[in-house]
Amino acid sequence: MSIKGSVILVTGAANGIGLATAKRFAAGGARVVMSDIDRERGEAEVQELREQSYDARFAYCDVGDPDSIDQLFAHLDSELGRLDFAFNNAGIEGNLVPIDTSDPSDWDRIIAINLSSIYHCMRHEIPMLRQAGGGAIINCSSIAGLVGTQGGGMYCATKHGVIGITRATALDVARDKIRVNAICPGAIDTLMVQRAVGANPDLRSVIEEMQPIGRMGTAEEIASAVYWLCQPDAALVTGIALPLDGGWTAR
Repeated sequence: MSIKGSVILVTGAANGIGLATAKRFAAGGARVVMSDIDRERGEAEVQELREQSYDARFAYCDVGDPDSIDQLFAHLDSELGRLDFAFNNAGIEGNLVPIDTSDPSDWDRIIAINLSSIYHCMRHEIPMLRQAGGGAIINCSSIAGLVGTQGGGMYCATKHGVIGITRATALDVARDKIRVNAICPGAIDTLMVQRAVGANPDLRSVIEEMQPIGRMGTAEEIASAVYWLCQPDAALVTGIALPLDGGWTAR
């Protein structure tokens, strides 16, 4: 299936990896639906893409709310009537604390946004892709879905869960010409990492030094991987959890 003329939904598209992915697909000729809880920034990014003659539109969604997800797909169906690709990218880092000192409300929130949203989105995406004759879903996990991180029990649980639901769903829909994969970014220079680093340049240097390649990745590098996973060249690739971590998990 060609990217040009296709319809792709990107959640968490107002910044970072989601925004870079939306731009990559728009440049490839796709009709891009950019969804985010940040309406102001999302609409501004859409306007910028339109000024470059790209086909983009904004659709508000709070992925932590199943009703909001239902409304997103009702809007998508009425406006475009089809879906070819989906990048379920929206997520939060949550509070990085040991489980025994965590707040149950934080657990409920991170599960809703990082994991339950994947279920609710795919529940809508699969019938639309099946109707289109096939397509691809990419779910955003993390290297924290492949290894543990100290103080990251809640976050790791969600990202491990994303890989599990991705693998199982890939088997369920393989005969429908729908491919389902997960990507596992490492330390990527986005707002999420910038919030963690704060005003401490030394911490940034430490993070970069910890990477086998000696630097953090970029949102554009992740977008390129998502783009490839949707192309015909990746026709045999389904059910994988692809590390995009500069060698972190090779240790």
